[in-house]
Amino acid sequence: MLMPKRVKRRKQFRGTMAGKALRGNTITNGEFGLVASEPCWIKSNQIEAARIAMTRYIKRGGKVWIKIFPDKPVTAKPAETRMGSGKGSLEYWVAVVKPGRVMFEIAGVPEETAREALRLAMHKLPCKCKIVSRQDLEGGTGSEN
Repeated sequence: MLMPKRVKRRKQFRGTMAGKALRGNTITNGEFGLVASEPCWIKSNQIEAARIAMTRYIKRGGKVWIKIFPDKPVTAKPAETRMGSGKGSLEYWVAVVKPGRVMFEIAGVPEETAREALRLAMHKLPCKCKIVSRQDLEGGTGSEN
């Protein structure tokens, strides 16, 4: 599963997920993408499950890009523990996703195959998503410049 090799600080605050994605909101590599419609935390094992679902469906054809990385540590205290005695231990890593963020991209396969692969990946993720093509996000054919 994805996680940072090393981090400067072991534990982080929870932070906020207000606003829309300012970066990572365009399709850069592939032809079709999976875009988040609501803010959420996506765990590293959910990213891996979505990746496996896509690559299995396209049968090792085409190419898949993962545009999010889980770099936020989430801590949890053991069950039935009294309050106090510090912050809990690290449990898992999450990627903070805001609305408009392109999470996965796919290329090199027909459109209906790409859409079905992204649909399967969408069911593995905890937030509402939509499937978009490069033309949808650019707002036209992409040839005018």
